[in-house]
Amino acid sequence: MDNEENVLVEAHRPCDSCGSSDARALYSDGHEYCFSCQTRFEGKGDYPIMSKPITTNVTPLKSTEGIITSIPDRKIASNTCKKYNVRIVKDQEGNITKHRYPYYDVKGNHIADKVRIVETKDFPTEPVGALSKAALFGQNLFSSGGKYVTICEGELDALSAFEMLGSKWPVLSIKNGVHSAFKDCKANLEYLSKFDNVVLCFDADDKGKKASQQVATLFEPNTCRIVNMTDGKDASEYLQGGKREQFSQAWWNAKVYTPAGILNLADMGDGLYDEGEYKTCLYPFEGLNEKLYGIRTGELVTFTAGTGTGKSSVMRELMHHVLNNTEENIGVISLEENVRSTIFHLMSVEANARLYIREVRDQFSMSDLRTWQEATVGTRRFFAFDHFGSMKTDEILSRVRYMVKALDCKWIFLDHLSILVSGLEGDDERRNIDNLMTKLRSIVEETNVAMLLVSHLRRAQGDNGHENGREVSLSHLRGSQSIAQLSDAVVAMERDQQSDDPNIANTTTIRVLKNRYAGDTGVASHLFFNKDTGRLTEVHNLGDDPEGDSSDKEL
Repeated sequence: MDNEENVLVEAHRPCDSCGSSDARALYSDGHEYCFSCQTRFEGKGDYPIMSKPITTNVTPLKSTEGIITSIPDRKIASNTCKKYNVRIVKDQEGNITKHRYPYYDVKGNHIADKVRIVETKDFPTEPVGALSKAALFGQNLFSSGGKYVTICEGELDALSAFEMLGSKWPVLSIKNGVHSAFKDCKANLEYLSKFDNVVLCFDADDKGKKASQQVATLFEPNTCRIVNMTDGKDASEYLQGGKREQFSQAWWNAKVYTPAGILNLADMGDGLYDEGEYKTCLYPFEGLNEKLYGIRTGELVTFTAGTGTGKSSVMRELMHHVLNNTEENIGVISLEENVRSTIFHLMSVEANARLYIREVRDQFSMSDLRTWQEATVGTRRFFAFDHFGSMKTDEILSRVRYMVKALDCKWIFLDHLSILVSGLEGDDERRNIDNLMTKLRSIVEETNVAMLLVSHLRRAQGDNGHENGREVSLSHLRGSQSIAQLSDAVVAMERDQQSDDPNIANTTTIRVLKNRYAGDTGVASHLFFNKDTGRLTEVHNLGDDPEGDSSDKEL
């Protein structure tokens, strides 16, 4: 069978031939196939034709043990079990001996069953180890996005909560108990973050409450709510006790998560000197370090310059420097170039050669190129947003949050602000910039990430523009003063691109316009661009010969 015939349209359909409730699948050419009885159905499925099993990348679980019915001792109705495809196994006397909770991967393939042994309360997984590849329990039933999604601590709690909430809102469960709550939710953060409200309904014990606080930190402010259960330890106990109304009230009264943060300053004690949460990486330029004392997490630094001044070159030097001088992951959002171009620029810094130019790249062997690739992106510490031309601001901001929360990126490079603003609705550029800077600042404060942002300058009046080396001031920032107000530091780059002196034409002056940390502003450094290597070299003064400067060093 060729790939064009084997395009899945709908999975988990019932099979009339063998009685399976979810093993049949519909494909784009009109045929159906049952993975349980291995029967192929042509057209609408009226004429079963036995055939060989279809080869797929994922082998669906062939679980037919048990029946779909109610769970009387838990007061869970058969319709709820049918919704979640939960099967019940009984002995010859009709006593329930097992529950089978199905788990699916993110593509909707049934890959595992978590089995509850009623007598011993053991929870083996079939097949062993497959649960690690599964999404949350019930996630396959509900499309991502909507008003509410509720997350419980166990499968029975999810079934109970779904039923008590009128079978209206999505209800899911973590996979392996409260100790896996943070890991499970983090792994499915992109799916969960698209809901307006994430309601946590873990057990009303110390472990459940602690897990709720940890999981809540994954989500944006004012989106995560925590249910306070006072009439039972979990949702299942509420349902068994006939307390549907009390549970519904507790669910609707769930409080928005607010992190603790109000304290008497005297209580800081020796904790005042504990800076373990904050990371500092020195700049590769001595002049900037003398004024700014390095790049710190929890800060937003804006780099600005006129067109063609070398903002992107400086940013790539910083990316490469952070890679070699820190241990955390790095997030890159370059809106003016594709991911492939970003990779070649990073490799260029490592190689001391302009590999982003094809004619230069062709001068090197594939072995050399792969060596430089391995030394940069091959470390698996770089994550980039492949935007495919999409510049929707909310989407890009959600990717920034995902990089920080789910991918553990501690250093974010965003190039550049003007493109982000162009994706906003409305013609009020100043208001759009204010709103966007506030959101970026919120991410920095909430996640303790270091964000290095590129912003353009407004067009200068008169003959001497920024492309001719005009001195930059904070008032030249394009669109809004919120860029300066909400940044911890603002660093400007100036270069007279039209100078007759090649040293001056290729030297960028680095000027600190704002320095909240130390207050020291003014000219910090001069960087000479070497056209042969594509690298920046720090020199003492504007127009110095880099080969004769005593401070000359390759960055």
